[in-house]
Amino acid sequence: MRHIGDRAFNCEKELSLAVIGGKWKMLILWHLGKEGTKRFNELKSLMPGITQRMLVNQLRELEEDLIIHREVYPVVPPKVEYSMTEHGESLMPILESMYEWGKNYMETVLDKK
Repeated sequence: MRHIGDRAFNCEKELSLAVIGGKWKMLILWHLGKEGTKRFNELKSLMPGITQRMLVNQLRELEEDLIIHREVYPVVPPKVEYSMTEHGESLMPILESMYEWGKNYMETVLDKK
């Protein structure tokens, strides 16, 4: 068993899913990876259905896991931007493969039901 912070993982697959799994993290990463740096409200508007609290929590977790970078600018009102780190960028080929798999699955399985 491997511990990272207060979380314990049995294997690398479990760790990977903990870092990028869930309904919202992959969408956040997709938008940042494909469209570049975004502000909080820009991300929120790209994901109808996500609550402000959930977006804050998901962004914090991704930042703690060093997948995204949070830049706070010393202006009034505060300006905060989110972007991908090098570790985050390294996930893009995986996310693109998952996108292609989902597209293929939709076309070959779900559309035939």
